Amino acid sequence: MEENFNMVAKTLFGFEDLLANELTQLGAQKVTKGVRNVSFVGDKGFMYKANLGLRTAIKILKPIHGFNVNNEKDLYNKIYAMDWSNYLKPSGSLAIDATIHSDLFSHSLFIAQKTKDAIVDKFRDTTGQRPDVDLKFPDVKINVHIDRRHCTISLDSSGDSLHKRGYKMATNIAPINEVLAAGMIMVSGWDGQCDFMDPMCGSGTILIEAAMIACNIPPNLMRKEFAFERWPDWDVDLFEKIEESLLKKTRDFHYKIIGYDKAPSAVFKAKDNVKNAQLEDFIEVKHEDFFKTQKAGEAKLHMVFNPPYGERLNIDMEQFYKNIGDTLKQNYPGTDAWFITSNLDALKHVGLRPSRKIPLYNAKLESRLVKYVIYEGSKKAKFN
Repeated sequence: MEENFNMVAKTLFGFEDLLANELTQLGAQKVTKGVRNVSFVGDKGFMYKANLGLRTAIKILKPIHGFNVNNEKDLYNKIYAMDWSNYLKPSGSLAIDATIHSDLFSHSLFIAQKTKDAIVDKFRDTTGQRPDVDLKFPDVKINVHIDRRHCTISLDSSGDSLHKRGYKMATNIAPINEVLAAGMIMVSGWDGQCDFMDPMCGSGTILIEAAMIACNIPPNLMRKEFAFERWPDWDVDLFEKIEESLLKKTRDFHYKIIGYDKAPSAVFKAKDNVKNAQLEDFIEVKHEDFFKTQKAGEAKLHMVFNPPYGERLNIDMEQFYKNIGDTLKQNYPGTDAWFITSNLDALKHVGLRPSRKIPLYNAKLESRLVKYVIYEGSKKAKFN
C-alpha cells in the first residue's frame, strides 16, 4: 500500500469551497479550507488523480519540511541542513518559486535565490557536483512559502499552472483563465441538463470548460507533462490506471453548447481550440453579434460569459452594458445569465437587478460574477 501524506491544492480567491468539494468527491481525506488553498491527505495515486481531475486547482504541492525562520541566514542554514538527496540527483536541475506573507522578508526573488544557494552548496559540499537551475523543465520544482515566521518547503507536483490544460493553441487579446472559467460555470450551478451559451465566446475557453463539466471529462488529460513525471518515484503504470479510472466516469450529454462572437478571428480561434479539445460533437461556434440574436426555442437556457471590461478594448462601456441588459430582457426569456466584470460602474447600466453578486478576481482585477434571471413574460405574470 502507498503511504498517505499531506498536500496543498492552491486555487483562486473565492473558489475554496468549490475546490474542497471537488477534493471530497475525488476521495481526499482530511480536507481543510484555507485562503486560496485547500489542504488534504492522500497517497501518490491520489496526487496523480488530483492533478488530472481537479477543475479549480492551480497547483498541487507536497510539503516536505516546515520550520520557523528569523532571518535570511537562518533560512539558508535550515534549508542547507535538509537531506536533498531523496528528491534530486547532484547532476539534476531545479527551479524555485517563493511566496511570502511576512514583515521579516520583503522580496520573494531574494528568498528563492537564498534557497537555491543553500541546496546547491549542500550538493557541492557533499558530492563535489552541483545541480543546475532550469526554469523551464527542471527535474524538481520547489515551492518556498513563508507565512510570518513559519517556512514551508514543498515539492510542486504540477509544474506549469494547472490552468494550462493543453487544448488552447490560439488566444485573443484578453483570454479568460481556464480555472476561472471552470469555477464560474460551477458556481453558476450548471449541471449539463439544458442548453448552454457563451454569447461573447472569444477563444472558446468557457465553452470547452462547460463541455468537460457536462461530460465529466477530466480537465487535464491533454497536458503534455506534470512535474511529478520527473520525480525518482514516478510510476507510469499507476498513472495510467488512475487516468483510466477517471475516463470510465465520463457521461453522455444530450443538449447543445453554443458560442457566438462578432469577430471572425475569435470564431476561427474558438473552433480551433474546440477541435484541439476533441469536443466538436458538443460545441457549435457561430459568427454572430449577440445584440442582434434571439433565443431559439422555449427550453431553458444557461448562459455564462466574460464581456469586455474596457481595460483593453476601446468601446463605450455604458452603452455596451445597456445593450447586454436590453438583449437579455427582450430576446432571451427563460434564461439564467451569468457574467463576470471588473467594470462595476458599467454594471449599473445593465438595467436589470442581479439576483447574485459574487466577488472574484480576474487576474489582478477585482471583479463580480453576477446572475440575472430572465423570466418568461413579465416577472409579475410569473408570480400571478
